[in-house]
Amino acid sequence: MSSYQAEYSADEQAAIDKEFTRLANNKSIYLDHAGTTLYAESQVAAAAEQLQRDVICNPHTCRLTGDYVDQVRYKVLEFFNTNEQEYHVIFTANATAALSLVAENFDFGRNGNFHYCQENHTSVLGMRERVQARAIYMLKEEQISGRGMASVPSVNGGSTPAAAASATNLDNSLVTFSAQCNFSGYKMPLEAIAGIQKQGLPHGPGRRISGAATEAESSHNNNYYVCLDAASFVATNPLDLQRYQPDYVCFSFYKIFGYPTGVGALLVSRRGAEAFGKRRFFGGGTINYAYPHAMDHQLRELFHQRYEDGTLPFLSIVGLLEGFRSLERLVPGNTMARISRHVHGLAQYLEQQLRQLEHPNGQPLIELYNRVGYEERSRQGGIVAFNVRTDASAFVGFGEIACVAALQGILLRTGCFCNIGACQRYLQLDDAMMDAIYKRAGRICGDYFDLIDGQPTGAVRVSFGYMTRRQDVDELLKMLRLSYLATRPQQRLQLIEEQASELPKALKERAQRLRPQLLQLAIYPVKSCAAFKIVGGGASWPLTAQGLQYDREWMIVDMNGMAVTQKRCTELCLIKPHIRADQLQLHFGDSPAAVSLPLSLADQAENSSRCRSKVCRQPVEGLDCGDEVAQWLSEHLGLEGLRLLRQSSLRSSSNGEQQQKQLSLVNQAQFLLVNRSSVRSLQFEESLDETVDRFRANIIIDTGAAFEELSYKQLTIGQVQFQVEGPCQRCDMICINQRTGERSPETLTTISRLQSGKMRFGIYISRISAANNKQQLTCGDVVVVT
Repeated sequence: MSSYQAEYSADEQAAIDKEFTRLANNKSIYLDHAGTTLYAESQVAAAAEQLQRDVICNPHTCRLTGDYVDQVRYKVLEFFNTNEQEYHVIFTANATAALSLVAENFDFGRNGNFHYCQENHTSVLGMRERVQARAIYMLKEEQISGRGMASVPSVNGGSTPAAAASATNLDNSLVTFSAQCNFSGYKMPLEAIAGIQKQGLPHGPGRRISGAATEAESSHNNNYYVCLDAASFVATNPLDLQRYQPDYVCFSFYKIFGYPTGVGALLVSRRGAEAFGKRRFFGGGTINYAYPHAMDHQLRELFHQRYEDGTLPFLSIVGLLEGFRSLERLVPGNTMARISRHVHGLAQYLEQQLRQLEHPNGQPLIELYNRVGYEERSRQGGIVAFNVRTDASAFVGFGEIACVAALQGILLRTGCFCNIGACQRYLQLDDAMMDAIYKRAGRICGDYFDLIDGQPTGAVRVSFGYMTRRQDVDELLKMLRLSYLATRPQQRLQLIEEQASELPKALKERAQRLRPQLLQLAIYPVKSCAAFKIVGGGASWPLTAQGLQYDREWMIVDMNGMAVTQKRCTELCLIKPHIRADQLQLHFGDSPAAVSLPLSLADQAENSSRCRSKVCRQPVEGLDCGDEVAQWLSEHLGLEGLRLLRQSSLRSSSNGEQQQKQLSLVNQAQFLLVNRSSVRSLQFEESLDETVDRFRANIIIDTGAAFEELSYKQLTIGQVQFQVEGPCQRCDMICINQRTGERSPETLTTISRLQSGKMRFGIYISRISAANNKQQLTCGDVVVVT
């Protein structure tokens, strides 16, 4: 078992627990301190008592309020081990407002550039819309920290320190990054701050996102300034501004104290203040005077007064004093350093425990996302990000995890946590996949659209605060063990559905979509030719007594009346059917030219002669579709004497004691179902859609677990019930790429290897007789296994 060493004494832990009895009363375990930490009960009681005791009003009117605000400024500077000679404190609405203030007021000059780290909060990306920079660049973390990278020479052959630039140089570049990644908890080496200020970006300017490039993209003659997004970091770590001196520091107080909300701060160094340009806006309280009759005004003398527009949220600011006092009382000594050790110890313990969780077959349950592990507190904070995997290594959607956790009273976060860049980096999403997620699939920040083609679009995040206990971590581990190692998926989904009414609205909607859904229907009008696909939410197709309407209703026969299949002629896959109104149109490849046939069997019979053939050794009665289509087929397939036959009488199959099923020109059963998760497990180099097409299924689902379908006995899709007839035994026809007609024999050998010599892939299913024969299947229908 992994060891855990408590940071607090028993008396300290008891005092902290006493402040958060509401968690036990509400049967809640709170694990989202990176979102916001929780306030102590005595903290808000003392703040309320102060409001009742003192007359606190507008600081322009009340000297007492102004004194309180000044006390808070002093306390903020003390908290960060600095003073008013080194930094100005500007109160803002939150960290986002502080970042906006920097973006609006930083003077880039003519050639200054804006650089930001890929793994940044969305609010940092928002700075791009307001900065007046020549160009905007995205940096990788390595280009900031310098880990494992060589310097990029400047245009004159050397790395020119920014400090060597002319003192009169007006071109300033701004580099913004987070002290701690709110996705993974990785801590950026703060030593990089001084290096950037002195040397610029010796490891390259990053990837240019917008604007014109300078003569040398490194802007080697610019003065470099650093804006540190410290919102995640300072919540549980000490930031020593005597040791590290960024030009701008942005943070929100609710991340540290939990209460009050609606107030943050921007700390501006003396050097940083010099790089702020002339304000393009002023508000009440920032000026000595402003004439209405002329374009004339004068800003306040004190730096912070010029940027605090309007009346400060003085009640919230005054409430911060009790926040500082509460932290110091509950975690005495070197408060923030002790909190840092506490949360890191919990994260380290959780990470060690998660690594030990395995399915019975030895597959790990957890996929962890971190950069350097949890050994060094200087590089990793109290955050653990992960996803859950099945015993077949498929990902479980984070929306499902959120539902399970919520029903157990565990409050955690899922998604990308307003840090899409970190999500992209840790989930290894390329630019095309990002477009697939956000532009084509329509995912938005904060939703529960968690899987695309089995790949996660976000993660699960747990994060710790000073009041988190090891027992809270153990409860999370217990939930994961019971729900994902000791419970079958169908049982788990049923439990979630039964308790869905207890979930928040957003999760309730996600709970209704946990079951697999019908993703796609494929109709093969002409046996062995290409599919006509029905795809997209809400797209429907009618059912007949034989299966999907028009499925395998035609087939191509040779001059001897024998069916022609892809085993003999791979080019059949290039014949593409389109069903338009009352016509079946056949195209060859991408050619727009087509031959058409009537869909109406009665219309076909008027001008057709009868003929016979065989399918799976059973005789088939059919109608010859005429000379025009016969000649078209022979020309495109290069075979003489081909004819197109349409089935005119029903075939039946009998499976033991089961009732007879009416069949079209299929080989064995009415429908063939394939699970995309099973296809995904083959890991072919071609696209997943191409591999799915090889198996020529009618019904495509995605359960998240490979080969789960092989254990099904019965299932319901929407309102339609199906009986499983058995697995589909595969032949070498699946070796044919259905888009090109090329053969790749490794398809069969891969399936054989995965199934210990067996050739099963997909399942045959038949519709259970229903009183209503006018049923249909609709893409998006829920799949329930019974």
